[in-house]
Amino acid sequence: MAQTAVPSTPAGERPAPVRIPLRQVLPWAVFAAVLGLVLIYFVGAEQGATSLISGNWVHEFTHDGRHLLGFPCH
Repeated sequence: MAQTAVPSTPAGERPAPVRIPLRQVLPWAVFAAVLGLVLIYFVGAEQGATSLISGNWVHEFTHDGRHLLGFPCH
C-alpha cells in the first residue's frame, strides 16, 4: 500500500490556515514599497528639470523602460 506525504484529515474538515504575524511581513512590505517608488522615480521622472543626478546616463540606462511603460521621454 502506498503512503501519502500529507497526513489525512477527517472527512469534511479543512486544515487550519497558517497565520503569518504582521511583524514578520511589515519590514518586507515597506522594503518593497520603497524599492518600487525608487524604480518608478528613476524610470518616470529622472530627466530634465526634475533630475537629481547630473549627467545623462540615468536617462540612457532607463530609456527603453520608459517607452515600455508608456512614460514620455522626448
